[in-house]
Amino acid sequence: MLVKKVLFSVLASALCVSAANAASLKVGSANMPPFLDPGRDHSNVGQQFYYNSFDTLIDKNYDKSQPEFTPGLAESWALVEPKVMELKLRKGVKFHNGDEMTADDVVFSYDRLFNATFTPYIVRAKDRMANFDKVEKVDDYTVRVTVKQEEPLWETLLNMQQLMIIPAAYTKALSGDPNVAEDSDYEAFALAPVGTGPYKISEFIPGERLVWEKFDGFWGEQAPLDTVVMTKIAEMSSRITALKNQEVDLITNLPPDQLDIIEGDSKLKVASTVTPLFHLVIYNTLNPLMDDPKLRRALNLAIDRDLLNEALWFGKAVVPPTHTFSQFGDLYMPELKTFEYNLKEAKKLLAESDYKGEEIRFDTSATYYTNGFLAAQAIQEMWAAIGVKTKINVDDKWSGGDPTMNARNWSNPLYFADPFGSFGVMWAPGGPAESEGRFKPSAEYAKVWEEFRFSKELDKRKAAYAKLMDFIKNDPPFLVLYQPFESWGMNKKVDWAPKPGHIPYVLDFRAGSIKVAE
Repeated sequence: MLVKKVLFSVLASALCVSAANAASLKVGSANMPPFLDPGRDHSNVGQQFYYNSFDTLIDKNYDKSQPEFTPGLAESWALVEPKVMELKLRKGVKFHNGDEMTADDVVFSYDRLFNATFTPYIVRAKDRMANFDKVEKVDDYTVRVTVKQEEPLWETLLNMQQLMIIPAAYTKALSGDPNVAEDSDYEAFALAPVGTGPYKISEFIPGERLVWEKFDGFWGEQAPLDTVVMTKIAEMSSRITALKNQEVDLITNLPPDQLDIIEGDSKLKVASTVTPLFHLVIYNTLNPLMDDPKLRRALNLAIDRDLLNEALWFGKAVVPPTHTFSQFGDLYMPELKTFEYNLKEAKKLLAESDYKGEEIRFDTSATYYTNGFLAAQAIQEMWAAIGVKTKINVDDKWSGGDPTMNARNWSNPLYFADPFGSFGVMWAPGGPAESEGRFKPSAEYAKVWEEFRFSKELDKRKAAYAKLMDFIKNDPPFLVLYQPFESWGMNKKVDWAPKPGHIPYVLDFRAGSIKVAE
């Protein structure tokens, strides 16, 4: 009998170990991307998916909201000249296809953006990498990166999602000449991505489904899950039903008015955070209907952002006085008063403007932004209160480059913890707002931007950023609405929450970030 008990105990322990080693997760996501390439992507949807499968040369501690940089694929880095950074690469790193990572892969990954020919890469290179000049191989495990002007944000930029490392030989062999990088290779890579992270992508159906599998060859601490299955469930009530029926273990994009449904179920719980991202109203300042700054100032002043917060977010969102995040550290400047609500002043400016009662088209997606459509309806009513006619145009297609667009909702994420990484990525000279033809910064604006971007002294950067906010106040291309209060619903067996150091919406399932009880 004792022998049987011992055998039973051993078998039970083995089964428990097997279950622990076979932990899995099923996620219902509001959106799924049409492609997966960290270099070309900067969407709220896409950036959920890269951190599990790709690595940067310089990593950071994501448990902290302000940057604390740590070794990633580079074990060390140092300036060898004022404009040259040398990085020593980690040896023995494997890509998911089995190739070893060397300096050739780093040079390829960086050069495809620094000297971009593929149109999506050109856009990313312009909006955040314009100061990078070149990358060179010193030996198999050493690279040097050169900038055009002395760079105050070295580690910050080398930690960007867009500079995650991909395999050179694998990518070039995806189409055409295997020795030449072609645009068709990058298109193919985006459908069959390979990185160095703890999870490999074993299945990807664009816009529908993604499956991660634990990568046993990962250079760091092993992934805690064997598989993660991500499925798009666009309709919110369907996501909630799937969670309650245990068809999925975790769901994304829950607004505050749905949290009671989750919290009222004894098997479920919620994780929430004020997201490091702004929801905005943006204007096409180059459209003839919208080119008068007085009209746009009136529209901004007519929006009661505090009321939107109370009505849509139950007061849990953050309504900022200017374009600033606490993650900026010393550059956090809540003392600036760029945006306010003033109905009397709004009516006065509207009367002084060239607005003649025309209908303003407000574009929005039905589901892309949590509460986005409801916010558009509320803004329509607020503008009507000062005498502005608005037509809401619901269309999931992006219209930011459409010259007929008048106004629309958008978001401005914190891509990295500096004003350049949020405001600057979008509204710098040459950034997306200008390149898509809805914003034209003046020569004076561009000069102040350069002072902000490259000044080494903190006081000079702060003074220049304050001047930029004055430009935005007096000739507004946008209005910051709020930082949304986003929530994820999950089964109580799942121990996960968003980390404060990540860019918005990252689903971090690495070691130390998630546990799933069986």
